[in-house]
Amino acid sequence: MKSEDTLMFDANEVNEKLIKSTLEDAVEALTERGYNPINQLVGYIISGDLGYISSYKETRNKLSKIDRSTLVEVILKEYLK
Repeated sequence: MKSEDTLMFDANEVNEKLIKSTLEDAVEALTERGYNPINQLVGYIISGDLGYISSYKETRNKLSKIDRSTLVEVILKEYLK
């Protein structure tokens, strides 16, 4: 490939990778703080209450930037693979 060739990126794929990475970071941070990450994430996804998510390592801030329905979509797609 020449340096002047145009690279094509799939925005949906890049977005899904970012969401997966954010979820992995959230699970790690919640575990480090002694929480059950599955219970905390389910509570947040169902209720929309960010109080379920620790602010440790900016976890709450990172998750707040992702639409909850998009989180569910990415989780379900990954599960169904």
